Order: sequence, then C-alpha cells, then structure tokens
Amino acid sequence: MNKKRNKTLSLAVQYGVDGPELPTRAQLRRWVRAAQAGDAEVTIRLVAAEEGRALNRDYRGKDYATNVLSFPYAPLPEMAGDLVLCPPVALAEAQAQGKTGQAHFAHLVVHGMLHLQGYDHETDADAASMEAKEREILARLGYPDPYADAVMGDACQR
Repeated sequence: MNKKRNKTLSLAVQYGVDGPELPTRAQLRRWVRAAQAGDAEVTIRLVAAEEGRALNRDYRGKDYATNVLSFPYAPLPEMAGDLVLCPPVALAEAQAQGKTGQAHFAHLVVHGMLHLQGYDHETDADAASMEAKEREILARLGYPDPYADAVMGDACQR
C-alpha cells in the first residue's frame, strides 16, 4: 500500500494592524494550505500602510505601500518564507475592483505563496502560468477568477 505523506505546515501569523475585515488565522491557514506544494514554514504579517511602505521601499526600491510582499528564505523541497499583507491597500483594491475583502485576501495569500515557491510574473509566459495556477487554487477554494475584469494592483505589475 502506497501512503501519501501529508505536507507539514508551520504557520505564524502576526497582526501589526487591526480592523473588522482582517482575515482570521483559520482563513489564512486554509489559503496557505491550498497553495502549499510541499512542507512549508511561513510567517504572515499584516501591516499598516506605513510599515508596508517602508518594507516596499527598503526591499524593492518602491516608495509606496503595496498589497503583498513575499520574502522566500529557503529553496524547495522545503519552502520557507514570509508574506507581508497590507490590509489598507488590499481592502481599498477590493472595493475598487468590486470584490469582497475575503476573496482578495485569499488571492493575495495564494499569489504570495506561489512567489515563495518560485513562481513569478516577469515575462508574459511566466505571468500566464502563475495566473493559471492562481485561478485553479482559488476555484478549488470557491472563489471567482481574480483576473476577470480587474487588475490585481502593484503585486502583479511587471
């Protein structure tokens, strides 16, 4: 009998901001699990716009807050890294795009997890591959296509 080994996940969640529409730890865990390809150690930090701006400036050279940042720190097969979500930016994007905050946060977590696993969107072919994977994962989670009639924001700009 061939037993399939369960993927392990160590998830730490840090709330550096508060508000009524923030995802719960259980939601974040569900979204990470859906995008997880192998064993993983992930920290998710939810930050205010000021902290998001400082991180984006310091690590990407872009002086504005963005919706999600990913910081991989270990190669596959065991994936490890940090995701930084900026709820003020994400919720404003969701409203502008006519999405629920929950659907947009799910998309951002899946998007960030794929970055931690080596996906990127630097070329049109890479973007098409990454977006197809995002659509597949989000559909399994019961969310609509995040790219239908909308633009994701800075995280997906090349």
